[in-house]
Amino acid sequence: MRFSSFTDRINGPGVAAWDIHNAAMRALREGEDVIALSVGDPSFDTPEPIRARAIAAIESGDTHYTAILGKPELRQAIARLYSEHFDLPTRMENVAVCAGAQNGIFATALCLLDPGDEVLALEPVYLTYAGCLEGAGARMVTVPVLPDQDFRLNLDALKTAVTPKTRAIFLADPNNPTGRMLSRDELEAIAELAKAHDLWVVVDEVYRALVFKGEYLAMHQLPGMRERTVTIGSLSKSHAMTGWRTGWVVAPEPLIEHIDRLALNMLYGLPAFIQTGMIEAVERYPEISADMRKRYQRRRHIVIEELEPVERIQTREPMAGMFALIDVRDTGLDSLDFAWRLFRERKVSVIDASAFTPGLRGFVRIAYGLDEDRLREGCRRIAGFVAELVA
Repeated sequence: MRFSSFTDRINGPGVAAWDIHNAAMRALREGEDVIALSVGDPSFDTPEPIRARAIAAIESGDTHYTAILGKPELRQAIARLYSEHFDLPTRMENVAVCAGAQNGIFATALCLLDPGDEVLALEPVYLTYAGCLEGAGARMVTVPVLPDQDFRLNLDALKTAVTPKTRAIFLADPNNPTGRMLSRDELEAIAELAKAHDLWVVVDEVYRALVFKGEYLAMHQLPGMRERTVTIGSLSKSHAMTGWRTGWVVAPEPLIEHIDRLALNMLYGLPAFIQTGMIEAVERYPEISADMRKRYQRRRHIVIEELEPVERIQTREPMAGMFALIDVRDTGLDSLDFAWRLFRERKVSVIDASAFTPGLRGFVRIAYGLDEDRLREGCRRIAGFVAELVA
């Protein structure tokens, strides 16, 4: 039987990167002593006030259809968050609630891009971006950001990549998997390019609440960028709500209207009680995200403490987020072989970082959302594995 070409376009090259994680999950289900450092799913539970409010909503019958773009109370709460804490004057009409940041990115791509458009994506590129952009019919053009240049943006490469077909720039800031944030100079260069060529800039800000070093500067804070910036937000990492599928798009009102019509046909709104829980999370955003940041920071410290002394590997200290990159080029293994052998021999799963960009060949990504004892044990297994390799 025949399938549409769309099914090929959404099958991005990064899909195979999850093979090792899927193998780890199967092994866990079968009772093996596996430590999964391959996925960004925090071990701690969603904070109790959020859970309690959602449970109370279910018990009170909050189980009916809602407005397609989200409950007005929730959209207003998100608008207040951006207006009062994120320096972006925002109205409810600028907010679309969606099923996680992933849904927001895909919806944005479908509403901004036409077949034949080109999109500049700053490397390393999160694994699903290719499927989202090419699913919309556009072509993703990556701009190298190399580890040996400390992941700094090559402005000449960015300018050279622009063509008459370029429609938008997509980026994750802070970045997954590098944990790096763009500097003011880099952001200003992107902004000037966007204004000069009339481009949209779509910023995935999933990790903005988890900044450990430096101060986060948002694209929308730069002069002339509010009307052409689309901001993707989420509660998954900052509030330990990965399974709730909670996210939003903040953008100029005309784009939100298009997302409304798309959601009507594709999603028809999130469950009402989940949105009620989201209201609690958003209203207490500064308090809850600060607590989460402290928890992640302790786990980040464990990774650096355990792996920094290990010879033949280099662990890069992330500025933000919940991932760290390990340079394994001096072990004699490429990153894919390293990841699979580590899993088979030590029962620790990590991700081959070259799935994010060929420039990360020789690096693996580890997630530090696991509980502290298991995370420390996982790091020690990695250290033991490397010691055997170089003995």
